[in-house]
Amino acid sequence: MGNSDYIFGIRPVIEAIIAGKEIEKVLVKKGLMGLHSDELTSMLRNHGIPFQLVPVERLNRVTHKNHQGVVAFVAHVVYQKLDSIIPFIFEQGRNPLILVLDHITDVRNFGAVCRTAECAGIDAVVIPEHGAAQINADAVKTSSGALHNLNVCRAKNLKDSIKFLKDSGLFIIAASEKAMDSYLEADLTMPLAIIMGSEETGISPEIMKLADAVVKIPVLGAIQSLNVSASAAVLLYEALRQRGEKSM
Repeated sequence: MGNSDYIFGIRPVIEAIIAGKEIEKVLVKKGLMGLHSDELTSMLRNHGIPFQLVPVERLNRVTHKNHQGVVAFVAHVVYQKLDSIIPFIFEQGRNPLILVLDHITDVRNFGAVCRTAECAGIDAVVIPEHGAAQINADAVKTSSGALHNLNVCRAKNLKDSIKFLKDSGLFIIAASEKAMDSYLEADLTMPLAIIMGSEETGISPEIMKLADAVVKIPVLGAIQSLNVSASAAVLLYEALRQRGEKSM
């Protein structure tokens, strides 16, 4: 990881926040004390920036320089606000298509999904604040730069964001290999949010409960499931087909 990906030291991180830099997350040494450390943690909370209390060894793995117990990772994208995007889409008379990613932590999988999402012209990708792949140089590269052209919304609470989508009139569809119904039987023409889960654990039960419908992509071979980026491509392009997009 190059120096352009992170900032270290209490004062430099504080100044970066004041300057409005988009911060992915901050690692803070456990037990960090002092006036400036209190100022930093207060700023992190006030600005809604995710931070973790970690042992000093974790910080030393990032840099051996004088980090003063603080390392901040600079985001490669500017996060958008979901509660601003949805009303804007409706005001334009468009039919929303949102992709929600539940704990997809593999950077390359995440990048590949975002490449597919951008190619499909979706309105936004929603990810959780914690338990999601870091949007770093590898993610941007794997997305072929799509992350620079895609609305990415970081949810402090993924359940609340999905509830907001439901309250805004979006139909929520979850993808699961355990579902009874095929995606080909689903109506994807309405205002829609599609939830994809990680390949290891799938969609978490509390998120699954919020879905209006659960669908599967039939798998006829020996392997039980598709890669998440391939699954996203199938569902998103089926949504475009059903909507009769001019480019299809």
